[in-house]
Amino acid sequence: MSKPLEVVNAVLDAGFEGLGPLCSATGLADEYLRDTRYLDHEARIDALIRWETGKLFTTGFLSGLGGLLTLPVALPAGLGVSWAVQARLVGAIARIHGHDVEEDRVRTLTLLAIVGDIGKEVVKQAGIEVSHQLGMRALEAVPKHALSGINRAVGFRLVSKAGQKGIVNLSKVVPLAGGLVGGAVDALACRAVGATARRLFAPGPLAAPGMSPG
Repeated sequence: MSKPLEVVNAVLDAGFEGLGPLCSATGLADEYLRDTRYLDHEARIDALIRWETGKLFTTGFLSGLGGLLTLPVALPAGLGVSWAVQARLVGAIARIHGHDVEEDRVRTLTLLAIVGDIGKEVVKQAGIEVSHQLGMRALEAVPKHALSGINRAVGFRLVSKAGQKGIVNLSKVVPLAGGLVGGAVDALACRAVGATARRLFAPGPLAAPGMSPG
């Protein structure tokens, strides 16, 4: 198995199965599904994204989980964990809409949600036509080996992104703010991923065209 594919599998497994004190994506979704205060799934997902985003503003949240995720390539501290937390959020959204997080299409769409607009390019380069909508239905006829190819391509993008000096040092732009800046960046990324996921997994005609602004 290639290193990029190992990276994405490690991120997905950590996010879907749970990391340290964080429960699994399915467990997280079930908490919201059992909560009768929400009128519908959209209200549940609103609250889910808001709560998970809020966690990432907490200084040291990701760094506290940093030693719990082992990846096959060296990544900046907290970056792999940030992706795992995002994968957990996406998996929970998929579960709320009735999907199995172990399904290949769910895993691929989770990765596409994490990379945002880059996902459109990855799918196009894989030679897959998804018309104007990308979602579970669009990937129904895509063979497993093609999904694996998309996953590998996303892995290359993530590893490449991790190696960009500007991104690695983003939290150092304002040295005195350190953790606050890093927390804000992580939270904004998580919110964007959540917004993309709710479109990718929206049932039927509610699915929006394309990807989110990434």
